[in-house]
Amino acid sequence: MESGTRPGKDGPATNTKYPRPGYAATLIWVTDDMPADMPVGENFEDAGARMLGTAPPPNGTRFTVNDIAPGSSGAMHRTETVDYVIVISGEIDMELDGSTVQLKAGDVMVQRGTKHAWINRGTEVARVAFVLVDAKPLGIGHPVTGTTTAGTLGR
Repeated sequence: MESGTRPGKDGPATNTKYPRPGYAATLIWVTDDMPADMPVGENFEDAGARMLGTAPPPNGTRFTVNDIAPGSSGAMHRTETVDYVIVISGEIDMELDGSTVQLKAGDVMVQRGTKHAWINRGTEVARVAFVLVDAKPLGIGHPVTGTTTAGTLGR
């Protein structure tokens, strides 16, 4: 991902995963607990370089920027998180059980533990920022959690 840098670390974000064709997920930063530690000085962990699945660590956060090509879609899934979603460019649909939410550049959304999938039905790459905040479990279904060993679902 060429645009943007991680707070506290100069340079482009480099921790990009390609979980399926047409999909790139770049981890920008992770926190391990709330309130978050804010290390000072020059020698601290680059939390954007971690290997992490879909959900944040327990009691933590996960910030990614994803590029989703036209025609690409993710798997239907649910996380035990509150998700802040910001569409930077392009258009993206969030499929839910029985409905679709259409988002375009400049739109923001708060997603709270629903079963969903992201689909780009547009003609250009959708760039979407996701901040996932660990939440108390709803106790339903089979969510992707910070302790799940499955790979990234793209968000």
